[in-house]
Amino acid sequence: MVTILIKSFNRPHYLDRCLRSIQKNVSGKFHIKIIDDGTPEKYLELIQKKHSGIEIIQTEKYTEKSLQIQNQDKVSGIIPSRDWYEAVKNSTEYVLVIEDDVWFTAPINIEEVCNEMENMQIFLLKLGWNSMSLDSKKLVKIHESFLRRKVKLFSLNSTIIDWLFADKFRVYTILKKLKMISPSEFYKYYLFISISSGIHRKEYWLKTWENLNSSVNEKQQIKNAIGFYKKNKSKNFIAYFKDEIIKTTYKSSATNTFHKYGFQLDVFVINHILNEAWLEGEFDAMENYPKDFSDQYIQSFLEKANHPDAQYSEWKKWADKFKEQYRNLGAEIE
Repeated sequence: MVTILIKSFNRPHYLDRCLRSIQKNVSGKFHIKIIDDGTPEKYLELIQKKHSGIEIIQTEKYTEKSLQIQNQDKVSGIIPSRDWYEAVKNSTEYVLVIEDDVWFTAPINIEEVCNEMENMQIFLLKLGWNSMSLDSKKLVKIHESFLRRKVKLFSLNSTIIDWLFADKFRVYTILKKLKMISPSEFYKYYLFISISSGIHRKEYWLKTWENLNSSVNEKQQIKNAIGFYKKNKSKNFIAYFKDEIIKTTYKSSATNTFHKYGFQLDVFVINHILNEAWLEGEFDAMENYPKDFSDQYIQSFLEKANHPDAQYSEWKKWADKFKEQYRNLGAEIE
């Protein structure tokens, strides 16, 4: 048995797509837990009706955030990391942690995969990598379904890692100038964590999120992960599935906090329009699958609503800017 843990917040039209893609592609024994942080009850009731057998757990701040969403008030920015931590703690030895805006695009027997992870001492298996291109010269086939990336880190010392990330005493600047460190050195350290789309050995995920309280601190996560790696070294510690079988959206955001580009756009209004259309049975969660929802499909709902803070022209510029940000990092996005 494997736990699939889905972090959810006020996008049931994407959550439905995520769950339907699991139903379509994932085999083996697994249990789905949804950790929801404020999605109004009427949406969760329909999700539960559509997908029997799932477990929905509401976060500590669920009621407060749900009321804020329904009243269109400013939503609390508290991140429910402690709720996620407790959910993983009470899960199986291997857990796939994903978010509501991702979906499977190809078959996988998750139980067999986790058994092989145990045999090969893989602590993190990445099923999705944000469409980033992988350098084939740095990949080693270790199983018919798994690839290992050859990575040589500058240092595993936590103090030196601190200096590098903060460029303390201009250590990183000087080392880069002397060509003693790669300009992409930081990305190597980020391989040790997976915010979404990774199957973890439970003890590893718990260690990476240890003592983070109500925050997402990627630097601290990396330090926690490196500390665990030093004690549990395995040549196959981190691996990739043979293909990227989990995709994510570049056309949506859960809140206005991130990806603000100065356009007249309110993400909460966008989500409300699409959520209501989905609730009424007008919005098909699998439209254009396995690709993301088509622009024309989203356009039809935004133009029908004609809300001043959810105009299609502004949304299109926002989405294009969002995608450009990832393309500049090397992502291959349609």
